[in-house]
Amino acid sequence: MIGDKVFSKFSKEMGIDLGTSNTLVYVKDKGIVINEPSVVAVNTRTDQILTVGNDAKSMVGKTPSHIEAIRPLVEGVVSDFEVTEKMLKYFIDKVHQESFSLLARPVVVIGIPLEITEVERKAVEDAALSAGASKVYLVEEPMAAAIGARLPVQESLASMVVDIGGGTTNIAVISLSGIVTWKSMRLAGDELNRSIINYVRENFNLLLGEKTAEDIKIKIGSAMPLEEHTDIKVRGRDLISGLPKEITITDMQIREALTRSVRAMVENIKTVIENTPPELVADIYERGIMLTGGGALLKGLDKVIARETQVPVIIADDPLTCVARGTGIILEDQELMQDVLINDTQGQNINS
Repeated sequence: MIGDKVFSKFSKEMGIDLGTSNTLVYVKDKGIVINEPSVVAVNTRTDQILTVGNDAKSMVGKTPSHIEAIRPLVEGVVSDFEVTEKMLKYFIDKVHQESFSLLARPVVVIGIPLEITEVERKAVEDAALSAGASKVYLVEEPMAAAIGARLPVQESLASMVVDIGGGTTNIAVISLSGIVTWKSMRLAGDELNRSIINYVRENFNLLLGEKTAEDIKIKIGSAMPLEEHTDIKVRGRDLISGLPKEITITDMQIREALTRSVRAMVENIKTVIENTPPELVADIYERGIMLTGGGALLKGLDKVIARETQVPVIIADDPLTCVARGTGIILEDQELMQDVLINDTQGQNINS
């Protein structure tokens, strides 16, 4: 329709990494323009959105009873449809605020986890359409991550990707624009945070908040011994007295807290390799495993995986943005778009 063509001049084609922890938005010809936490602050008395992203995250654990800081995605899937829709609308409007936002109806490519049901997939599409998108296309996150890491996904070579996000870890072997073997596990950055919270509670009778646990993980968390021992002072609530308390915790203790989760990740990576055809395993042995996502930044994780699998491990450049960059490359390349986008529940034609 003529109207659609007119509107498309004012809208921007967008790629979205709709993550459990962070949402990144890539705009065609501009690059990544938004990288904010997937958190929405809602006034439960008036049902109004107060703020989204960084400002909302700063409220987590600090809100009065009538304000709720919500993470609308849990383990990579939409758990609160209305809040997800409002969050997407906020980000889409933010991208278009310099142009005709009332007319904006962007085409959107969104990364989704591998182990996602038809209903969960439909929820992502519907939320994006309700938020203002004219068309929504979906791509599996490890595929987008591999493309963002500039792996040759269209060739008859094995590209193995381990994408460790906030809610899910997606492990996939890709060849000829398709995923050959894969595993998706609901064990990722958030689970590592919970492991730290549980360890400190059990060993020090101290209750930590999620943000504090995440800060500890980033500053001194590691998967194998560090060259220099470090420690950090942490504050929380004493479970015996109920009063504030400060303790000093070491990198060795945090490593102990993370051991079980790290081991589970490694075992799942080995399982995927074991289920991969021999010709592709030979490629993986030669070309290595690519780590993407925020979890790839855990110190020493690449070395632990390499030691246990006997395969070289490479951390992608700027692993946090790989999925978003991948959706952007897909937007720019029509042939690639034809090859890698999965069938959507709206029955849309990619060329339309």
